[in-house]
Amino acid sequence: MALSKNARYIVFLGSFVGLLGLTLYPIAISPMMDSSEYKKAQKINRRNIKQEDIQPGNMKVWSDPFDRKKPEGE
Repeated sequence: MALSKNARYIVFLGSFVGLLGLTLYPIAISPMMDSSEYKKAQKINRRNIKQEDIQPGNMKVWSDPFDRKKPEGE
C-alpha cells in the first residue's frame, strides 16, 4: 500500500520533530525538571572555594535582591 505525498510529508515531519525532541530532552528539558544532580555536582566541585576570596574588585558576594529585611522590632 503506497502512501500519498501528503501522508509521507506528515510522517517525515513527525519523525523529524520526534527525533529533535528525543535529542533535546537529556540536554535541555531534563536538567530543568530535576536539577538536584547538578546541584550535588556543583557542591562537590566547589567545596574548597571561598567565594569571598575570589570575588572580583572587592565586590559584595551576591545576595537575593528580593529578600526583605525584617524591621528591627522583631
